[in-house]
Amino acid sequence: MKVSEKIDLLKKKREAVKLMGGEARVAKQNEKGKLSARQRVDYLFDEGTFREVDMFVQHRSTNFGLEKVEVPSDGVIIGHGKINGRHVFAFSQDFTSRGGSLGEMHAAKICKIMDMAVKAGAPVVGMNDSGGARVEEGVDALKGYGDIFLRNSRASGVIPQISAIMGPCAGGAVYSPAMTDFVYMVKKKSHMFITSPYVIKTVTGEETTFEELGGALVHNSKSGNAHFACESDEDTLDSIKELLEYLPNNNMEEAPQIPMGDDPERLCPELDTIIPDDSKTPYDMKTVIETVVDGGEFYEVHESYAENAIVGFARLNNRSVGIIGNQPTIQAGCLDIDASDKISRFVRTCDAFNIPLISFVDVPGYLPGVQQEWDGIIRHGAKLLWSYAEATVPKFTVVTRKDYGGSYIAMCSKHLGADMVFAWPTAEIAVMGAKGAVEVISTYRKQIADADDKQAKTQEKIEEYETAFNVPYLAASRGYVDDIILPSETRQRLIDGLEAMCTKTEILPPKKHGNIPL
Repeated sequence: MKVSEKIDLLKKKREAVKLMGGEARVAKQNEKGKLSARQRVDYLFDEGTFREVDMFVQHRSTNFGLEKVEVPSDGVIIGHGKINGRHVFAFSQDFTSRGGSLGEMHAAKICKIMDMAVKAGAPVVGMNDSGGARVEEGVDALKGYGDIFLRNSRASGVIPQISAIMGPCAGGAVYSPAMTDFVYMVKKKSHMFITSPYVIKTVTGEETTFEELGGALVHNSKSGNAHFACESDEDTLDSIKELLEYLPNNNMEEAPQIPMGDDPERLCPELDTIIPDDSKTPYDMKTVIETVVDGGEFYEVHESYAENAIVGFARLNNRSVGIIGNQPTIQAGCLDIDASDKISRFVRTCDAFNIPLISFVDVPGYLPGVQQEWDGIIRHGAKLLWSYAEATVPKFTVVTRKDYGGSYIAMCSKHLGADMVFAWPTAEIAVMGAKGAVEVISTYRKQIADADDKQAKTQEKIEEYETAFNVPYLAASRGYVDDIILPSETRQRLIDGLEAMCTKTEILPPKKHGNIPL
């Protein structure tokens, strides 16, 4: 064969593989409002930068006549390219090729690109659209999942791992995304579940739909298995591009600084009036966050899950920061099981990737209730303590209003290693609220019992306690608060603190790993 013929043959083979499952199947995918695997890759990466790896890999199974079946690229596209000028590795499962099912070689390709990403110290993005294990390949498919899970674990905290669920994701296929740092889902297009509605009906008799069982809104609001619910494939990929801007390439680097054009000396006078006079009246903590950060841009994570807590990314003086806040408009900002898990996970993610933490605190306590206790609020609350205490990145805390009891300690107090704690003059740092304290303190109880007008005496003692204890000055006098600041100064002080602590070094005692109370 002539050289020119060999070159022509290569070109033909490339074109054949690029057809994936065929024009009809790709068209059907597009008709459902879904991009094909190759369209997703083209959309995600900067134009002309994606380089495919293992295009010609084929399965080698001979079970059930599979040797007669050709699966282009064995149902998954892998490669590397640039996103906003930065190197990223990725895989994209092709539902038009045997339903994107995972077999031995399909898994080997994913493992290869993950290994490359770890060696290069670059993020990896997985676009999942698969019917699950290729049943015909039996235990070889299961082995493939195990190989991927092992790499998810080894890469965790080393490089950012991002999963996009862009179609069905069932059985073993859901565990790899669950082991990654961030999970995106597409509304009404993607589903995750261990067992399908059909299996559930057969085994338990429960009737449900794909959307009710494992749709994007369910996993974003109820289970917390997904962090983002997007409107379309394009919206998902755009959001991933935005997220990557807040993250470093790996755990040995810092996130890129991006000029935001926002004056670091800018005051926030509107914050001086945001706290209501009545401490029982809620206000929106997101307004506080958006007022303080560069350009008011806040990339919220887990927006629809445990809404009494807020987590997400922003920038201060062009630096990427992780923001945590209590939300007074939801359950008064109380901490519960889901909020504890949500914050703990986010804190550990930021700490793994050298992103400073800023906590805006207005928390009256842990949510009381029998079910909370039975479901393990002690253990889940301990995760929050653990995560903040373990984090070695620069940690800043701003107490805006209530900060009571155990939740005071848990929300990155000085005692858990906060580098700088600021309190607004509206801060109430105490063991508990004034009303509860008056009911507990024996001196107060006796004085109220001896009074002719018990109601008036009770109110008098509540006001007395508030004046003496529900203020930031006692904590400041002990050095537990570094400074009491005007709300309008918050942005300035946080930026100054970040500049001062950006070279922070803190080494934990040598150990294999801690035993976090999972």
